[in-house]
Amino acid sequence: MPFANFKVPADTLTDEQKKEIVERTTDLYADLYGERARATTVVLVDEVVDGGWGVAGNVLTAAMLNGGS
Repeated sequence: MPFANFKVPADTLTDEQKKEIVERTTDLYADLYGERARATTVVLVDEVVDGGWGVAGNVLTAAMLNGGS
């Protein structure tokens, strides 16, 4: 069963954008593995709370990514 897990900052994607991630990821797996994969493809879009993630040992916030500090 193909599986994809997207982790995104909370409240940065609309419901429509999350739907698009699910649809396009499912399409990708079906393109790679054939249509048989479509029915069993699982896609999770997890929203991570602000400040609950980091890069290179630094905790990041949405404000920091948007040019603030």
